Amino acid sequence: MRAILFPGQGSQYVGMGSDFYKKFDLVKKIFSTVDESLGFPLSKLILEGPEEKLKLTENTQPAIMTVGVSIFNVLNKEFGLNLNNSKFFAGHSLGEYTALVCSGSLSLEKAAYLLNERGKSMQEAVPVGQGGMIAILGMSIEEVEKEINLLPKDDVCEIANDNTTGQVVVSGKKINIDILNSNLKKIKKKGIILPVSAPFHCSLMKKAAEKMKEKIESTNFLNLKPNIISNVTAKEESDINKIKPLLVDQITSRVRWRESVNYMINQGVSEFLEIGPSKILSGLVKKLNSNVKISNINVIEDIKK
Repeated sequence: MRAILFPGQGSQYVGMGSDFYKKFDLVKKIFSTVDESLGFPLSKLILEGPEEKLKLTENTQPAIMTVGVSIFNVLNKEFGLNLNNSKFFAGHSLGEYTALVCSGSLSLEKAAYLLNERGKSMQEAVPVGQGGMIAILGMSIEEVEKEINLLPKDDVCEIANDNTTGQVVVSGKKINIDILNSNLKKIKKKGIILPVSAPFHCSLMKKAAEKMKEKIESTNFLNLKPNIISNVTAKEESDINKIKPLLVDQITSRVRWRESVNYMINQGVSEFLEIGPSKILSGLVKKLNSNVKISNINVIEDIKK
């Protein structure tokens, strides 16, 4: 049984999807549709940069979705693969929107609009420089939680991403992130301060969730095929009425990626296919379980493999 994975922020790079764009008219159409929906040429940013603009959250989020949807459609329509027969679709954070488009639940135009708005809302929720994120390597989630409990309680510091065995990302006020990083050095553990513009997936994103609630709830979603794994519950969701509030909760909630992958494996998934730029998720799955088959499609050459 197979599951399709769609990446999140951090997997973007200038020129992603460019070989698909040059070769397939349907990809040009997808890029053009997103440009029209947003009212500015996101496709130019994706294909040519500059990197500084592509890295802005409001651009990164719809850009990664656009490339993922493009590759998915090429595989389905040009290569005759019926990927909707897969057991599950799962996306890391914004990747859940890519999964919803590919499952036929959400239109490309609406996804582009929502992700652009989501990016703006998340960026505006906390003034630049006040928040931060740190990736912690070589510690279990329980060990990380113990370290967080040692920090001052008046400033937010929470687990943002439970990515894989020995890789946990923490988000919160910059002052607490700096103290945590210092404490990790004392116990000889590795922390990497992430080059992000806001502290994503923690309670500091409450304003962003409030802004997005009405936008998500007023959007028309259709039934999915196949079921989506929610970042919030780490389980399959098939009820559209449940998915909407979960997409709102996702903004402030932990991305439960490790649990999501384990859930899919426990449900009989033995093969994962990552579709979209880079191959970050493939690496996370591999670290979690080396017995499952993992492949990724990032460039046309990957299809031949």
